[in-house]
Formats: sequence, structure tokens, C-alpha cells
Amino acid sequence: MNRREMLLRTGAAALGFTLVDWLTPSAYAAKPKKVLFFCKSSGFEHSTIKRGPNGEPSFAEKLLAEVGPKHNIEFTFSKDGSLFTPKYLAQFDAFYFHTTGWLTQAGTDKQPPMTHEGKAAFLDAIKGGKGFIGSHCATDTFHTDEEGGEGKDRYVLHGDKADPYIQMIGGEFLSHGAQQKDKMTVIDKNFSGMKSAGESFEFNEEWYSLKEFSPNLHVLLVQDTSTMKGAMYQRPPYPATWARMHGKGRVFYTSMGHREDVWNSPVFQDILFGGIAWAVHNINADVTPNLKKVTPDCDTLPPKR
Repeated sequence: MNRREMLLRTGAAALGFTLVDWLTPSAYAAKPKKVLFFCKSSGFEHSTIKRGPNGEPSFAEKLLAEVGPKHNIEFTFSKDGSLFTPKYLAQFDAFYFHTTGWLTQAGTDKQPPMTHEGKAAFLDAIKGGKGFIGSHCATDTFHTDEEGGEGKDRYVLHGDKADPYIQMIGGEFLSHGAQQKDKMTVIDKNFSGMKSAGESFEFNEEWYSLKEFSPNLHVLLVQDTSTMKGAMYQRPPYPATWARMHGKGRVFYTSMGHREDVWNSPVFQDILFGGIAWAVHNINADVTPNLKKVTPDCDTLPPKR
């Protein structure tokens, strides 16, 4: 197995299962869509994406390799940022990030970093029509003005001066408190993968307090902050899962995905793969911006700790 990347090449037809009911009929017979799952940790390395001592696949990689074919998705798994060139990126339909820190630095996991040119090529690929999926710590990546590691004040809204990656993904990690049970309110029940979520659902999770929301977010799930413990959650409700257009590219993000039991949840998997299906154009959806309608006070930041 290539240490730089791990590739799943098992097609859906070979396994003979039934695809979920929200995929379009054309997706049943189509060639698998190719998605790069990139999980480099230049900052904190989450247990879900930490590989074994001999390079054994991580928990998340194993799960995606098992579940992906059921949704006609072929994953390539990599922590090697040096691969990010226009030629390499061109082979994929979408990019899925579960990353931390400035990925142009080797950082915590010491895996090869992106070049600045590679980062620009990646962002250009999305703007040109490739899909993007981010879970949990994907918003804890490329923090504005933190390339040198100085730890600048995050309790500032940068707007159109935010890092280009943050502008692409549509939001930025601010902080998190102790893991706790909280309610996700479902806003768009018609978006792919939301059927099993109902009106709302609860998880015990490491919930992110987020900021820097792009104006054109189509909010799918809202964080109910009314009963949450921790200063970072003392704020009005804010988006926790969304879809948005970035140029011609489709961007989907969910703040969930810290805990292994969340990854194992059928509700989380439905939401995640619903977002992936939309990002790779297996389904279409109305992603009319609704940020100010459903979370009008989302830019009100919590008090500093």
C-alpha cells in the first residue's frame, strides 16, 4: 500500500446493495464519484483520523471505506499535502477535509505540508466546479492571520479579509467547551440525508462555537444554545451544518464528527453522505441563502473566556 495515500476502488455495483432512497436514479448506474479524504493534522490530531503505528487506516478511514461504496463514492485517503498540484487534484470530483492548523506547515503529524501554490490550486479547483466536504475540525484549519503560530485574537470578525480557505468553507472555529449533549434543530428537511434526522435530534459531542459565517450559507442544522454549558456557547443560535456555492463549486460542512460514536450513528452518516451526494452532483438541491432568516443573530460572539 502506498504510504502517501490509500485508495478504495470498490464500486457499488460489485457489492450488490441498495442505495439510499434520496439518490437520483442516475446515481445508481453512474461511475463512482472520486473523493479525496484529506486528514492532515498540522494542529491537534483527532483520534478518529490517527493512523496506527504501522500506517494502519484510522477509524474514520475504515468507516468511509466501508460505507462509501454504498453511496457510489470511491475514497482516496491521504495526509500528504505535497500532492496538491493541479494535475493531482484534477482526478477528483470532490475533496473532503477533516484537518487542523495551517496545512502549509508540517505541524503535529509531521506529514508533508501543502505548498502555498498547492493551496491556491485547491481553492481554484473548488471555485472552478469541484466539490468540497468538511466535517468538524475542517473549520479549525487555516485560521486567519495565524500562519506564524502567534495565536492571534480569534474574537474578531474579518469578513472579506478572512483567509481564502475560511471564506470558501463558510465559517471558522472559535472555541469549544466540555463535551455535552445538545440539540440540533433541522432547518431544511428536504435536503438529501435529512429524512432520518426528523425535526431535531441530540448527540453527545464536542460542539464547536463558530464564527465568520459566509452570507450565502444555506443553513441545514442550527445549534440550540439555550441549555448549553460553557461561556463559548452563551450566544444566540448559530449554523452548525450548511451548504453553499463557492463559484461553481458545491461546499458542504458539518460541525459534527469528533466522537467515534457520532461517526457510527446512522443519523450522522445519512447527513454526511447526503452532503457528499450533493457536493459531487449525484443529487441537486435548493441552496438559496437563508442565514439571516434562520439565525439572524449568529454574528453575535460569546464573551471571551
